[in-house]
Amino acid sequence: VRLVESGGGLVQVGGSLRLSCAASGSIFSINDMGWYRQAPGKQRELATSITFGSGDTNYADSVKGRFTISRDYAKNTMYLEMNSLRLEDTAVYYCNAKIKTTRWGPIRSYWGQGTQVSVSS
Repeated sequence: VRLVESGGGLVQVGGSLRLSCAASGSIFSINDMGWYRQAPGKQRELATSITFGSGDTNYADSVKGRFTISRDYAKNTMYLEMNSLRLEDTAVYYCNAKIKTTRWGPIRSYWGQGTQVSVSS
């Protein structure tokens, strides 16, 4: 299983960015996917997640109302629309997915390589 992220970059305060994460490989089902972020000197934290089947979402208070997570079920792809970006949103953003590779196998956690999001004043 492979998770490939794209869409990071440099943006000014108040700007917007869109991240994508595509899952590929031997996938039987995806339980949920999420975006974690890690700022310099800080622990990795969950920003937002989505239950892949139902589309139910969860947001950290720090991003609520500014970030929107979505998924394309057919393409095994997750998106993150980030608006009204702040300096404190600067971090490496990691895609995470909880995936079953066979019907009777366990759910395993997979990570993308990370994509840098930098917000400047």
